[in-house]
Amino acid sequence: MRKLGLIGGMSWVSTRTYYSHINTIVQAGTDRRSSAPLLIESLDFSQLYAVREQDGWDKAASILSDSAKRLETCGAGAVIIAANSMHKVYDTVAAAVSVPILHIAECVGEKMKADGIATAALFGTSNVMTESFYRRRLVSHGIDLLPPDMENVETLDRIIYDELMVGKVTRDAERALKTMITVKEQEGAEAIVLACTELELVVDVDANVLPIYDSTRIHAEKAAEWILGEG
Repeated sequence: MRKLGLIGGMSWVSTRTYYSHINTIVQAGTDRRSSAPLLIESLDFSQLYAVREQDGWDKAASILSDSAKRLETCGAGAVIIAANSMHKVYDTVAAAVSVPILHIAECVGEKMKADGIATAALFGTSNVMTESFYRRRLVSHGIDLLPPDMENVETLDRIIYDELMVGKVTRDAERALKTMITVKEQEGAEAIVLACTELELVVDVDANVLPIYDSTRIHAEKAAEWILGEG
């Protein structure tokens, strides 16, 4: 198996989910005693949290680039960034190392294209939902994305940053997401993209009114495939 580097801590909750998904897939592809060879650097998210509120993306790019370099130096043959929003600085981080970095939106777009999905709604943090760095990756795979509802944007930011990132899961959040998904179905969406690594905590990925493309699960699957030499 190949050794993968994971930049985590954004949040620790999603890093735990990545670790679980990757090891479950690797174990299924080998034997029950196997575990994935991973190098994990868990960053202090308090140093990155403010970039959603101020012009701190250069600092974020520097922090993630330094992390990727350390992982490469320690023997990682590829790297993943375990956060959707931080893919805003993907190009800078990818240029800082010589090993590949598996882009989360590319993984999602490839799977949706293979499944024949043409129209979808994107749920995530405000920068993921409203800026082009993530949306254009999905559009390049032929996915037509419904415009973001700004009321949903505000609600999702509150749920993600104030609740899910600190491990808090509420029935109110579950009901809010279920309502959003139902409305998007009525607006013509064929699928929902969960473009936040914590949203699976409040969305039933396997049983909903629309197909759910969970970026965390899809990214972890691609990572596991790479570890097993299949990608």
